Amino acid sequence: MPPKLPVPLRDRLGRPLESLRLSVTDRCNLRCLYCMPEEDYVWLPRQELLSFEELVRLVDIFAELGVTRLRLTGGEPLLRHNFDSLVAMLGQNLRITDLAMTTNGVLFADQAEALKRAGLGRVTISLDTLQRERFRQMTRRDEHDRVLSAFDAARRAGFTGTKLDAVIMRGENDDELADLIEFGRKNDAEVRFIEYMDVLGATKWSMAKVVSRDEMLQRLERRHGTIRPAAETSSAPASRFLLPDGTVFGIIASTTSPFCRTCDRSRITADGVWYRCLYATNGTDLRKLLRGASQEAADGEIGNVIAEAWRGREDQGAEERASRNHREAFIGIEELRRDPHLEMHTRGG
Repeated sequence: MPPKLPVPLRDRLGRPLESLRLSVTDRCNLRCLYCMPEEDYVWLPRQELLSFEELVRLVDIFAELGVTRLRLTGGEPLLRHNFDSLVAMLGQNLRITDLAMTTNGVLFADQAEALKRAGLGRVTISLDTLQRERFRQMTRRDEHDRVLSAFDAARRAGFTGTKLDAVIMRGENDDELADLIEFGRKNDAEVRFIEYMDVLGATKWSMAKVVSRDEMLQRLERRHGTIRPAAETSSAPASRFLLPDGTVFGIIASTTSPFCRTCDRSRITADGVWYRCLYATNGTDLRKLLRGASQEAADGEIGNVIAEAWRGREDQGAEERASRNHREAFIGIEELRRDPHLEMHTRGG
C-alpha cells in the first residue's frame, strides 16, 4: 500500500510545494541558441556536485513535505555516469508518484531500456527542428540523427506519455510548427511548443525573436482549421489544445502569458542550491546543511529550512518580466561567468 501523502506546504500565494526539478549535472553536449548561446562556460567544480546518496536524501526530505512529482534535468542528465542507478535509487521512494526526465536525446537511445528497467516513468525529449542542417546551426553540434532515434527508442523501451519539447524562435524554426506536430503524432509523442524565454543564459534573447502562443495558434489554424482548448485543470506549464482530428499539443507561454500564480515548481542545482523561481538570482544552499562541518544536519532540520523558505515564497519572476515596458536579455554574459548558478543549464529547465 502506498504511503499516505502529506498535505503539501503552501506559499504566500497559496501555491503548493508539489513539483521538484532536480539537476544532476550542469554539463551539456549541445550548445543550443536559446539556452547556451556561448561556446565556453564556467562549470561547477566536480567536488561540489551532490553524490547520488545526497540527491536521494534531499528528495526524501522534499517528499516528506509534499513533493510527489520529480523531474530529473541538467544540463544533460545522461552525461552523469551511472545515471540509471540514481533513477533506481529515487524510484524506491513511494511518495514520488511521477518520476520523469528531460533530455536532449543525444545519448538516450543507448540508455532507454536501462532507464525503463530502473523505474523512470516518463521522458521529455527536446527537438527543435526536423532539418539536419538547421539542427547543426541551432545546436552547433551534428547530432540530429541520434536525437531522432531517441523517439523510436522510447517507444521500443515501453515508455508512454512521451513529450517532444520545441523552443520556437522567429527566423530559426517557426516554419516547422505543423511538421513537428506530425512528427510527434507518428512517434507517439505529444508536442509542446515553448516560447523563447529571456531567462538566465539566453544572452542573445530579444522580443523580436519571440513567437507568441497566439501567433502559433493562428498559424496552425490556417493549416488545420479550428483549434479547441483541451478541457482540463492543471498546474502543468503547458496549455493543451486539440486539432480538429483530435491530436493534442501544448504551448508553454511563459514569455507572453506567464502562469506564476499557479506555479508549484522549484529547482535544485547539481551542487545543492535550491531556487523557488526560474528567474530568482538567489537560492538556498542545501549542500552546506548536508555537509555540515561538525555533523550532518538532521533531516528534520533541513526540512524546517525548506518549509520556512517555501511558506515565505512570493516569487512571480515571469510576470514581473512581462510587465516591463522595455525588455532585453535578463542577465549579461560577464555576470553569468562570475556566477554559473545564474545559467539555465545549471539550475535546469
